[in-house]
Amino acid sequence: MSEQRKKVVIIGGGITGLSAAFYMQKEAREKGLPLDILLVEASNRLGGKIETVRRDGFVIERGPDSFLIRKKSMGQVAEDVGIADELVKNATGQAYIYINDALHPIPGGSIMGVPTEIGPFVKTNLFSVAGKLRAAGDLVLPRSSAVSDQSLGQFFRRRLGAEVVENLIEPLLSGVYAGDIDHMSLQSTYPQFAEVEKNHRSLIVGMKKTAPKKTTPNKVKEGAFHTFRNGLETLVEAIEAKLDSETILKGVRLSSIESSGDKVLLRLNNDEKIEADAVIMTTGHAAASKVFAPHGLLQDLGGIPTTSVATVALAFPEEAIVQREEGTGFLVARSSDYSITACTWTHRKWPTTTPKGKVLIRAFVGRVGDEAIVDLPDAEIERIVLADLSRVIDIKSPPDFIVITRFKEDRPQYRVGHKKRIESARAEIRAAFPQVKLAGASYEGVGLPDCVNQGKAAVREVLDELYE
Repeated sequence: MSEQRKKVVIIGGGITGLSAAFYMQKEAREKGLPLDILLVEASNRLGGKIETVRRDGFVIERGPDSFLIRKKSMGQVAEDVGIADELVKNATGQAYIYINDALHPIPGGSIMGVPTEIGPFVKTNLFSVAGKLRAAGDLVLPRSSAVSDQSLGQFFRRRLGAEVVENLIEPLLSGVYAGDIDHMSLQSTYPQFAEVEKNHRSLIVGMKKTAPKKTTPNKVKEGAFHTFRNGLETLVEAIEAKLDSETILKGVRLSSIESSGDKVLLRLNNDEKIEADAVIMTTGHAAASKVFAPHGLLQDLGGIPTTSVATVALAFPEEAIVQREEGTGFLVARSSDYSITACTWTHRKWPTTTPKGKVLIRAFVGRVGDEAIVDLPDAEIERIVLADLSRVIDIKSPPDFIVITRFKEDRPQYRVGHKKRIESARAEIRAAFPQVKLAGASYEGVGLPDCVNQGKAAVREVLDELYE
């Protein structure tokens, strides 16, 4: 191992950059590596889209509110920073699809929209008889002949028909990306479905065979998601507390990057220059494309579309709300005359977020083709959201307060061919700036665990190259 001291700069202090900084520091300490780490964040806070509002006993997430337990990396970070005991699971309950001016329960036995039990699928009013018969065609249809990427819409319409796609699969699968299912890449968003078709031919048969077995019939269903008792920002605060203070530089932006022999020279917008042995870029693709534009690199990344979304959290006294349905929330089919795209009854799904005697509702607006609402004034967004919610629940008095959060041109769209585009971008960088690694939500998954995995992978790659 070389004893020469190395310097690694991480650009971006969202969950990807934080994970990279934490695990880089952890490795350096455990292995005694002569390494200096600097995390550069343009804003005056860390966490990126993770931001928790703690107000009047409420715990309100402006951005993501949880993560899948089966994706282990977020839980591992929590354990590594010593706050695993703060994790809580979501309460389970019925979820709905809003279509044709009514809430319809998501059929039991459906796995990400694919039916695996006959009874609930036959009984649901989400689909016509013709739509159900068309979906059953999946049982006899041959495998796809596609050898390259295709859209989610194309894949599922061929297997299950348009009605099941529009009334169930589209609301379920497009939400996290705020995307258009007919342009979203199957390969980059939900590749497991292509694998199921490849291995089992029928999606219905394959999803049923690969679903976790129910070992105890009467066992209470457990939640599939985790968050922290006092909000997701608990993790951001814990990681920041673990990092050496000299590791973090806030309120400063990367202006330019140049090659300098086997190193790179970074110029910040405060005119500071930093010479680095390696750089992990965790900013969005647009920022990365802009930084490398003078070198004629990553310009194809600038073509990755983004969309704007907003979250609207509404806090009520309990007596102000009369809900006819039990459950934890609903998704809205695109064909519905609705401005909100989804709604979580947060006080039911995450009871630790809401004081006794209160109700917390979180609505979402904005998606591809329906983004104008995000630019409206707060008062107008509030009016629209309350009008939509009033069609589902009885609202007897105004909310105590509302928290509106906009994410402008923020959500990357994984269009068909996304994986090849990212591979090409990384090949460009590897050839011209081999010291630079790209990681984050624009590349290989927008979920929190996906971002953590990318940060850790970049750390491994950098350390292997610096200390091989």
